Amino acid sequence: MSTIAMITSHPHPTAGLDPELLAEAIDAAAACATICTACADACLAEESVADLRDCIRTDLDCADICAATASVLSRRTGTVSSTLKSLLTACRAACATCAEDCAEHADMHEHCRICAEACRRCEKACAELLSAIG
Repeated sequence: MSTIAMITSHPHPTAGLDPELLAEAIDAAAACATICTACADACLAEESVADLRDCIRTDLDCADICAATASVLSRRTGTVSSTLKSLLTACRAACATCAEDCAEHADMHEHCRICAEACRRCEKACAELLSAIG
């Protein structure tokens, strides 16, 4: 079952939003939450864990914000557009910060490279949905 199928099966699926943009934002945020959590765990397993302290913090902050974003975006009944805008803005900011932190370690740690990519995907998806909301 795809996210787009779930969205379009709802009696009030998108309140005028493009279902593909909405689905991409949900999928990107959910994936980013998982990947950021895994990256934080991988950072904790590294010998240089003390050098990764800030990266771990931004990974965990980003994971929590992305998980909340995916969850709220998935609820289509009675959605308040100002809440969505605030949440998407916060998610973009968290992803940008996390991508920057992880990119600093990407040459040494593959998990940080993967996490930075996931954050950039989510940041882009949130920006596109935010633009569509207006």
